Amino acid sequence: MSYPGPASGPPQPERPRRLRRGPLTVALAALVPGALLGWVVYEAVGSSGGDSGQAAVRPATGSPSASGESPPTSPSGREGQEGQEDRKDQDDKKPGASASPASTASAPTASGPLRGKVVVIDPGHNPGNFQHTAEINRKVDIGTHSKECDTTGTSTNAGYTEARFTLDLAHRLRALLEAQGATVKLTHDAGSPSWGPCVDERARIGNAAHADAAVSLHADGSAPGNRGFHVILPAAVHAGAADTRPIVAASRDLGERIAGNFVRVTGEAPSNYLGGGTGLVTRKDLGGLNLSTVPKVFVECGNMRDSTDAALLTSGAWRQKAAEGISEGIVGFLRGS
Repeated sequence: MSYPGPASGPPQPERPRRLRRGPLTVALAALVPGALLGWVVYEAVGSSGGDSGQAAVRPATGSPSASGESPPTSPSGREGQEGQEDRKDQDDKKPGASASPASTASAPTASGPLRGKVVVIDPGHNPGNFQHTAEINRKVDIGTHSKECDTTGTSTNAGYTEARFTLDLAHRLRALLEAQGATVKLTHDAGSPSWGPCVDERARIGNAAHADAAVSLHADGSAPGNRGFHVILPAAVHAGAADTRPIVAASRDLGERIAGNFVRVTGEAPSNYLGGGTGLVTRKDLGGLNLSTVPKVFVECGNMRDSTDAALLTSGAWRQKAAEGISEGIVGFLRGS
């Protein structure tokens, strides 16, 4: 998910005015050298978004298991790279990654610690958006303002699209959560619908499902050299149809758990260009968060425009690790452990 703005780089998100650094986290210190040794514990005081309170990315704990609103980006060389990756990933695709209609929630495949829990996975963008530019450019109300229904998302320089990445990751994540007994619903799948859904509808799907957790999957489209993942949390918004106040605390808990497990399982460092090294960013301009009434976060898994991150994002083996890290964060959140 790329950020609107000048070519010099994305705008900085709302950040706390004071930082209080806490102790180093062992899991991250073992993986990341230099200035990123350890999660930053910080206190948000008088931020421009009106949010306050503490947040800390907790070290990951074990579990029983092993945005999207950006300017359109036309992929280049798409068919050649995607064909190569289809062949490359055949051996490391995991069972359970086949598509199913988005309109029907999955039945739990096994009894497990998440039986009775509902998780909504929102694969950012849609591969069909490129053929429906008029539809995705129409404006929808996200409470604070209106913005485009959806966008095409970004892509690697070689043309591997964000929409394709997020759908593959969603299938892997679904399989892991179903193995834990969860009921999983995707906002779109297998070309249904053929474009979108709009960002407001994506939020409504999670709300209508009474999801215990909702996660929107993305990859960023920032400048080369900008690396790492970040998790986007909802700001406290109360405007129009948007009222995130009841879900802010739970969404932060969900996001912290996902971030901690993501770095532990994948070895990917937190973003070096957003979030001040915490891996956490708070925003109030995303319809998928503003209109949600259930705990929800966005996960930006890396920067598709950076060659190092792109090598990870285009690897099926790494995508499986990303799915495992996100899954373990969701499991920990839903079990409260």
